Amino acid sequence: MTARASKKYTIRPWGKYKVLFYEPGVWVKRVEVKSQSRISLQKHFKRSEKWIVVRGKGIAIVDGRKTSLKPGVIVDIPRGAIHRIANTDKDVLLFIEVACGRYLGEDDIKRFEDDYFRIR
Repeated sequence: MTARASKKYTIRPWGKYKVLFYEPGVWVKRVEVKSQSRISLQKHFKRSEKWIVVRGKGIAIVDGRKTSLKPGVIVDIPRGAIHRIANTDKDVLLFIEVACGRYLGEDDIKRFEDDYFRIR
């Protein structure tokens, strides 16, 4: 089993991410959310996630519960939980995402709200 990492960032309308580590069942990403931006309100069916805030300020919503974010805060997102992270600051919100599950594809997503018109 070989661990993989991405050398390039994947660009999204809300910011960007880079895979730092990947092997079947787990990945670690470095995620940057642009100032005053947020990811879609979403859920995953086959994975759980943990977010570890490194820099910046924001709000996380997990199943309707809001958590204020600052460096050192850890957010737990169980599989199937509806969640979102938003940058409320003028600087980048940087967090590390650790995902675990039987399938980690980017298509394991159901969006409920999206600022960038990506709901299918």
